[in-house]
Amino acid sequence: MSMYRNAIWFLNGIHQYTRKGYEAASKGFEPKDLDVSVVGRSFMITGANSGIGKATAMAIAKKGGTVHMLCRNRDRAEEAKSDIVSASGNTEVYVHIVDMSQTLRVWEFAETFKKQHPSLNVLINNAGCMVHKKELNAEGMEMNFATNTMGVYVLTQTLIPLLQKSRDPRVITVSSGGMLVQKLRVDDLHSEKGYFDGVMVYAQNKRQQVVLTEHWAKTYPVIHFSAMHPGWVDTPAVSTAMPQFHQMMGDRLRGVEQGADTVVWLALSRVAASTRSGQFFQDRKPVPAHLPLAWTRSSAEEICNFISQLETLARAVQLQHEADAAGHLDPSKPHFV
Repeated sequence: MSMYRNAIWFLNGIHQYTRKGYEAASKGFEPKDLDVSVVGRSFMITGANSGIGKATAMAIAKKGGTVHMLCRNRDRAEEAKSDIVSASGNTEVYVHIVDMSQTLRVWEFAETFKKQHPSLNVLINNAGCMVHKKELNAEGMEMNFATNTMGVYVLTQTLIPLLQKSRDPRVITVSSGGMLVQKLRVDDLHSEKGYFDGVMVYAQNKRQQVVLTEHWAKTYPVIHFSAMHPGWVDTPAVSTAMPQFHQMMGDRLRGVEQGADTVVWLALSRVAASTRSGQFFQDRKPVPAHLPLAWTRSSAEEICNFISQLETLARAVQLQHEADAAGHLDPSKPHFV
């Protein structure tokens, strides 16, 4: 990332991604967009026990939706559920304990969920992480990639058949404006080359999410896909992963409800469903997924290579599951995606 691109991105962020940026943008919001009831519709939200995820779950529960909270820690999840039920009066809130960094467990959960539930209307990929020291998950994948990209890919891909047979299906992925400084790298998914920079790895993962959103929109036209940037939000995750940035920005950071606003709008409003699938949103509007000069655009060949690598990794996870169950590998088994 050049100094020029860095400066352009940060100056843009100061004007648009902060609390003041949200307040300015919200003057153009249409309040009736969220004047809806979603009783009978089901919503799955990853990372739903705190921050943007919890604020999203709260807003949906208040509108009557059935909420499936995917969380890592049961105690924190149950506490968040109690808060949501108490504030919303909606008891249709369910906790599922899933670590999005553990790819095999994500796939096993999604397969079980498909069998136990007749429909899923909206999937919200919110959970994410920014690990600054290189770590590997149980499958040998770099932890940021495993959580932010592979977890999103496996969960979404596995649930697509369930979404396709549901009414008005939508998939929303909480990405980041940080992806604007990254071009998709297809030759280093696990960040093995060069110096390991957790912030840049995270930004790369967020670029991967946007590429996936565009790919899915073309491949599954029945489902409405979108990615979004919540702005710079005061969440526990930001204060932990980026303490200096959190301290520097202070009260200029958005509140969690402001950060969740576009997620909720994309999940609930009829207007959002009428927009073109596959776009990147910020403050209820589609915005460019690339900075000027389009240096971050990927070729069709690069995108195909990227998707192929994800499919191969996902296939290996299924084979591991089959090996655990049967005690041997059988490469003749069908692809699960």
